[in-house]
Amino acid sequence: MPDINVSAAVILDADRRVLVVRKQGTTRFMQPGGKPEPGETPAETLIRELHEELGLELAPADLEPLGVFVSAAANEPDHRVVADAFVVTIGAAEPVAQAELAELRWITPTDAETLPLAPLSVEHLLPLAWPTVTA
Repeated sequence: MPDINVSAAVILDADRRVLVVRKQGTTRFMQPGGKPEPGETPAETLIRELHEELGLELAPADLEPLGVFVSAAANEPDHRVVADAFVVTIGAAEPVAQAELAELRWITPTDAETLPLAPLSVEHLLPLAWPTVTA
């Protein structure tokens, strides 16, 4: 099964809601982020992608590594996504869906029960964001 390497952000607000995004032409919501360009580190990829997709201006100090996680790809059949994940601090910045994003949502654990989410979010990243919530 071919791998798709990405960097992904877990962004929480003051109410512990998690930011998820949906790309144009897709139905599943996922953590913001994306694929690296040649020579980029995972952190550089995420800083660039969050600027392009959400208009966020971030520095490496705003990212805290969570690890590398593997799941089925949400939008590419028969592929796996290999994600370098980070907790990202955005302070008072207001993300705005742009570039290839159709929409963004701040979700709670209750929202996550009914929203179509990417396997990576369900299996790995949301449990890290809400460790006391059981599925």
